[in-house]
Order: sequence, then structure tokens, then C-alpha cells
Amino acid sequence: MTDVTQAPHRQPRPTHALRQKAGALGLAARAACRGPGRERDLLVQSLKASAAAILAWLVAGVWMGDPMALMAPWVAVVLVQATVYSSLVQAARQLVAICCGTVLASVALAVTGSTLGAVALSVPLLVLLANLPRFGDQGIYGATTALFTLSTSTVGASAVGHRVGQAALGAVIGVAVNAFVFPPVHLRDVRENLAALAREAGDVLHTVAGDLRDGEWDTQGWSYASARLERRLGALRSARGWSRESLRLTATPLRAVRRPPAALPSEEDDERWSRVTGHIRALTRTLTVAADEDRAPAPPAGPVLDAYADLLQLIGDACHAEGDRLLAAGGEAGPDDHAEAAMRELRGQLQEGLREHAGHGPEGTTVLGTLLLQAENLWSDTVPTRRGG
Repeated sequence: MTDVTQAPHRQPRPTHALRQKAGALGLAARAACRGPGRERDLLVQSLKASAAAILAWLVAGVWMGDPMALMAPWVAVVLVQATVYSSLVQAARQLVAICCGTVLASVALAVTGSTLGAVALSVPLLVLLANLPRFGDQGIYGATTALFTLSTSTVGASAVGHRVGQAALGAVIGVAVNAFVFPPVHLRDVRENLAALAREAGDVLHTVAGDLRDGEWDTQGWSYASARLERRLGALRSARGWSRESLRLTATPLRAVRRPPAALPSEEDDERWSRVTGHIRALTRTLTVAADEDRAPAPPAGPVLDAYADLLQLIGDACHAEGDRLLAAGGEAGPDDHAEAAMRELRGQLQEGLREHAGHGPEGTTVLGTLLLQAENLWSDTVPTRRGG
């Protein structure tokens, strides 16, 4: 067997990279127009942030007649967050940061008597405060608010109250727009990531099966594919966290005003596909060790290896079927007697091959037995309603 060598990666030209970016932007725009999905969600959130800024500017600048109506739209656009709960949390953090920045800048200017001295006195302290965990990523607004305050050269109790009031107005508008205008609910992300994980697991198994049949073991490619599965699993866990947060404070209002999205897949599915990812990682590692001529265990060959490739192909097909079912928001996987019969036949062939290898020494038996056990685990977790018998 030989490892497939890959051509060296060549950096794309700037014009080619620009065309790729433009093409990706066009695809995203078409996806947003075509139907619900991540692209449309991003478009809606962007339009909501713009609407919140315009509304805050109208209220502060036009209706209230404030000639410096900048603070309200600035805060409003920032607080149209990915979830209603995070909007409220970020609003509280940002208001505290803005209060700290305004007060410290005013005090520093009163003490030093010069703008430069006030900047030197207040900004380093505010940047240090921005690193406190309780501020999250909103702490930097303390320093920026201080600079904004000092640039206008208007300080005092009335100026402090004015800016804090503008910030509070922007926070109310931003949170209200996010909460009452198409409140973001990230249930679809969980389903899409889970389905993508299932399909990508099937792709990896199909790739390994094809390499085993061709006799060209691309062990480096298998490692990269396994790493991609791990990243997809991380994206699934992140999406699950976002889905929980997006339902905080919004689940009951959603049921009252409109039909909520389809129910989430069970968290047991996350754990099941986490195990599948682990099994694939272990399987590719075993094959990589077996492909190393300096290692003692010898890989299986001949009809036994072909049967194992067919088994991986069958499990990959089951992964793809699970991915399609998850995207269709279907129920439990239905029976597939043909796949079950093929699985039993291939397992019988491999067990017979295992007995034959046992007669020639323990080395080949160790590798084949390990591979067979990993395939059994994969099948069991890929189609949990089927338990080997």
C-alpha cells in the first residue's frame, strides 16, 4: 500500500481571492432570498440593528432636539445581539461602562484642567477596568466614552446625566427592537450542525472505504478529515448553547404571537454523534498505525479488507440517511432490513476472517479484531435502534 501524496498548497492570487469572496457573497445573498437559513437570519439581524439606530436617532435628535444625538444610536446598534437575553446582559454591562467612562473623564478633566491630562489620567484606568470579567466585551466602551466626552469639552453633572440618559434611551430601543421584531431563535442552527456532522461522518467513512479498496491509504487525509469532524462537533456544541440562550425570556412570547420553530433534536443525539466522532478518530488512528511499516501489527489484506471496506461504506450510508432525516425534522429512524441483512453478512465474513488470521499468529488478529470492534461501535451508535444480535 502507498500513501497518497498531496500537491503543495499554492496561495491564490489576489484577484482570484477577490472573485472567490464575491462569489461567496453572491451565494449568501441568493441563500437569504431563497428561504430560511443562517444567511437570512444574519440579514434580518443586520436590518434590525439599522432600524434600531435610525429609530434612536429620530427619538434623540429629531423628537428630543438633541444636537449631539450620537450616544443613543451608537448604543442601540450594538445591543441588537444574537439573543434577547444577551441583549439585556450587554445593555447592563454597557451602561455601567458608559457611566464609568463619563464620570471618570469629567473628574479627570476637573482635576487636571486640561484635556491631555484628563486623557492620560482616565483612559489607562478605564482600559484596565475593561479587562474585568463582569464587563465582558463591553468594558472597552468605558474608554471610548471617556474620549468622546473629553473631545466635546462639556463636563459637569448635567453633561454626565445627559450622556447616561442618551445611552439608556439607546439601550431601551435596541433591546426592544431585538425582543419584539422577529426575536432571534437559534434552533435551526442545532439541527443543521447535527445533520452536517452526520453527513460529514458518512463522507469520512466513504473516503476511508474507497482508499482501502484502492490500496492507497491516505493516512494524512484521514487525520485531516477526523480533525474536521472534531471542529464540526465543537460547532454543534456552540449552537446548542446558543439555542438554550435564545429561548430564555422568549419561549413563552413566541408561543403567544407565532408558531415557534420545530422542536430541537434531543441532546442525546449530540452525545451519540460525539461518540461516533470518537469512534471514527479511533478507527483512523488504528489504520494509520497499521499502515506504518515500522510498527509490529500488520494490516489485513485481500477479501477481508474488501469486506471491511464494504462495511464502512454501509455505515457511511447510514450516516447520510441520518443526516437527511435530521434536516427533514423527521422522527425516529425507520427499519432498513436490507442494511441490517448486509451488516450481518459482512460481520460474519469478518469474523470468519478473524478466525483465519488467528491461525497465522496474533499480530493480524489484533488489528482486525480492533477494527471490527470499532465498526461494531460505529454501527451501534449510527443506528441506535439496531443492536447487533
